[in-house]
Amino acid sequence: MDQYNLKKAKELIKLNNENICNCCLGRKFSNLKELENISGNRNRGKLINEKLSEKGYNYKKSSSCEICNDILFKVHENIANENILKKIIEKIDYLNLEFETFLIGSKIPNKILEKDEEINSILDLDVENIKKEINRKIGKLIEAKLNKTVDFENPDIVIMVDLRKILDKDKEENTEDLSKIKIRIQINPIFIEGKYKKLIRGIPQTKWPCRKCKGKGCDECDGTGKMYNESVEELISDIVLKETNGYEAKFHGAGREDIDVRMLGEGRPFVLEIKEPKFRKLDLDSIAKKVNEYSGGKTEYNNLKFTERSRKAEIKVSSPDTFKVYRALVECEAKISEEDLSKIKKLENSIIKQRTPQRVSHRRADKIREREVKELSTNLINSNTFEMIVKTQGGLYIKELISSDDSRTSPSISEILNTKSICKELDVIEVG
Repeated sequence: MDQYNLKKAKELIKLNNENICNCCLGRKFSNLKELENISGNRNRGKLINEKLSEKGYNYKKSSSCEICNDILFKVHENIANENILKKIIEKIDYLNLEFETFLIGSKIPNKILEKDEEINSILDLDVENIKKEINRKIGKLIEAKLNKTVDFENPDIVIMVDLRKILDKDKEENTEDLSKIKIRIQINPIFIEGKYKKLIRGIPQTKWPCRKCKGKGCDECDGTGKMYNESVEELISDIVLKETNGYEAKFHGAGREDIDVRMLGEGRPFVLEIKEPKFRKLDLDSIAKKVNEYSGGKTEYNNLKFTERSRKAEIKVSSPDTFKVYRALVECEAKISEEDLSKIKKLENSIIKQRTPQRVSHRRADKIREREVKELSTNLINSNTFEMIVKTQGGLYIKELISSDDSRTSPSISEILNTKSICKELDVIEVG
């Protein structure tokens, strides 16, 4: 070490009334190139003391380290005797957890953190703080003993080690007391992406709480707390929750179809979020098979794969490039002909202005949306019924495109044909 840093080390020691542990001394100079090959901050601190001694400066620590209150010494002891490891393994076994990646967090008294930052500010130091050292040391222990991998970005679990109790003054000498070390484990969710088909009408996409009891259970919902007995969400999450022993499932769809609308074609993209899964090693092909058998032909789930947290937001974003293709069975009040249907063709490549439909106005903002009809074809079935295949920009309300919704949608099928028209059946056949 050069004279400048030795002088700063001496200043650091005196600033703490000569009560500083080798861990804190070494940590404050851990970014020096001449010390980077020294293993561990404690050994760096010992070397600094040797260098100071050669210069004639010796001191004797008379009480607890004024920076860390000797918590680093206690942590090192509890790592060496594997007390911390025992507590972590005990918690993992209790939860029956399956994981491959982890991250360590720790809790220590705020006064220690404040003192540490104060010293850094006085001496203009930019080095690893106490919590980072503790987390790093415990992380290396877990990696070595449990053969797991630290992941700073997307860990399976976060192990929080609460060390505040090991500084109890009345039992400060008792580092063998495992009850002083508290462990809490945050189990991060898993995300499964896929596509679903809804093959029958009358099933909502997600669980629909009873309007009367708000999910608590009442006479109106037969105690179920739900408006409908099953949903696209529940038919898959029932199985996946069992396979993962998870706490809760949340379904994120790329839009949604009405309850009376089928979802056909290749299906609608979705992400299933499983919170607090105990088991993460899943055979998704096997799960898809189980789910599809369980759904009994009502729904179908395909192309299951693991994905990232960000994906659940991405599939919900409405982009001008997204589109949907629908098949609608349209019934008209007056008789219609092929000539009448040819008039509908003018909707192709036109912009439809839609005020928020009356049927969803209780849950959607009242505004005018503009969406494009990209392609349209028709097939006359009888004198007052026809089939329409229409490709539209995402977010266009098809039922209202047909009915006009009391002129809230314009132009509309009813407006063009000059007769009341309603959508008798609707299927989504492609989501792009």
